[in-house]
Amino acid sequence: NLIATLALLVSTSACTEQAEVAATPVVDKSIIDAESNFRPRATLQEIMLLVVDPNIDPIWNSIATISTAEGVEEIRPQSDEDWTKLRNHALTLREVANLLVIPGRKVAHPEVSTSTHHTELHAEAIEALIKAQWPIFIERAHALQDAADLAIKAIDAKDVDKLEEVGGIIEHTCESCHSQFWYPDDKRPN
Repeated sequence: NLIATLALLVSTSACTEQAEVAATPVVDKSIIDAESNFRPRATLQEIMLLVVDPNIDPIWNSIATISTAEGVEEIRPQSDEDWTKLRNHALTLREVANLLVIPGRKVAHPEVSTSTHHTELHAEAIEALIKAQWPIFIERAHALQDAADLAIKAIDAKDVDKLEEVGGIIEHTCESCHSQFWYPDDKRPN
């Protein structure tokens, strides 16, 4: 009985190992950054359009004064649901900054233009600037996280005035990065 039990265990173990090897996905090593375990697939442009913008716009648009012929409308978060939605957007914004600094991420796909204005650089030039100034790019992403932290604090306190102030800080943080890496030759007034 002991020999039969041992044979069964060895047989079962071998089958389990074969199943685990068969279930292991094949990884294309060429897309893995040599210094990390990350495999960035989305471009910075895609992350900006699909994650940053949809989460930053609700924060910026949560406070507004609209004047029309009918009168003035004040838009403010009021219900617990409003504040919870804003907090979710701010939390996502804070965490997406980590995605921006994964080494090896492309700015855009080769066939896609990043240029929306004549002063904006093309993807290859933006990538070169980011690579040459990588520590500063990381600082810019961390500044976005810090600004999102301020938004979360204002949201948790349900402080409309502070949230409005933080919206300006977030805008300045974004513009600082874009003006350094996307359109460094654009001479905009301060």
